[in-house]
Amino acid sequence: MLARRGAVAAGGPDAGVAWHYGDPSAEGRALARGGAVADQSHLGVVRVAGPDRLTWLHSITSQDLATLPLHTSTELLVLDPHGHVEHAAGVVDDGEATWLLTETAPALAAWLDRMRFMMRVEVTDETDAFAALGEPVDAEGAPGEPVTWRDPWPRTAAGGTRYGPPDERHPGTDRAWRLVLVPRADLVEEVRRREAAGWTLVGTWATEADRVAAWRPRATREVDHRTIPHELDWLRTAVHLHKGCYRGQETVARVHNLGRPPRRLVALHLDGSGHLLPEAGAVVRTQDGREVGTVTSLARHHELGPVALAVVKRSAPGDEELRVDADGGPVSAGQEVVVPAEGVSADRPAPRGPVARGLGVQPGR
Repeated sequence: MLARRGAVAAGGPDAGVAWHYGDPSAEGRALARGGAVADQSHLGVVRVAGPDRLTWLHSITSQDLATLPLHTSTELLVLDPHGHVEHAAGVVDDGEATWLLTETAPALAAWLDRMRFMMRVEVTDETDAFAALGEPVDAEGAPGEPVTWRDPWPRTAAGGTRYGPPDERHPGTDRAWRLVLVPRADLVEEVRRREAAGWTLVGTWATEADRVAAWRPRATREVDHRTIPHELDWLRTAVHLHKGCYRGQETVARVHNLGRPPRRLVALHLDGSGHLLPEAGAVVRTQDGREVGTVTSLARHHELGPVALAVVKRSAPGDEELRVDADGGPVSAGQEVVVPAEGVSADRPAPRGPVARGLGVQPGR
């Protein structure tokens, strides 16, 4: 789709698809109306076949997949032994195979292949064969339709929990988004078919602005080598707290029970009046200049203006305006708390007795 007239190539983790096609504001409005299609062919596709596929994936990832219904979307995380996020993937099973949509397909496929042991599974990287199209549609794929992954964010799944607001008050609740897999050779024709029905082709300028406004974490943006899922409110959709043991589960349980993850996700509304915008990776500071975090994602939303996600220290004040470093001077940033500083989930178990100061209330007080 980069051959389209007006197409401007995206960079960073979106390299290979278009940032926009000449009018990003109009593309953002089309996405909001629901009549849009986005080339997401830069995403990776991993296929897991075999009769043991769901119970096997259940045993080695953060999600409960043992009884995943057909054509029902969820997502999983692969954690390291210390609970840090290594891979994230959207998951859907079509009855013949489980499909994983991910930004780290080669590495994820290689890791899964090493973990097969005696299980009856077959792992293949299908990225060269299939491409994803993004659609603002809130519907699962049906039998006989292409493999479709409907983004579950931010609806708190069974077995999950939340650190941020209830589902009905979450800014991402009204965001509809799904990925439809099509043969890569048919990508252009599939886009044209949707355009013939009145849809607008949009770039990652619009889709990323929509994601950031919905506080939706992304593996190649919000995740670094220290990230645990609690910091990003990712226990809503990607972690099941009551399933069996898996790598990193001990950290997940400990932080859920004790609270206070080391860092927390915030949403930023940037002052765009000076026409200065920071970039992803920019330092976030308090008003007195103290460094407290880093911008992870930044976009211009067609209604909200410049918006960003940032990961900051737990100790960063949640009730004051922040500043973000940019060429030409700092940019003021009003913050919305995504994960509160106390880091207590909606269903953290009550303490059984006296606990460390700041982690709970002692009985009788």
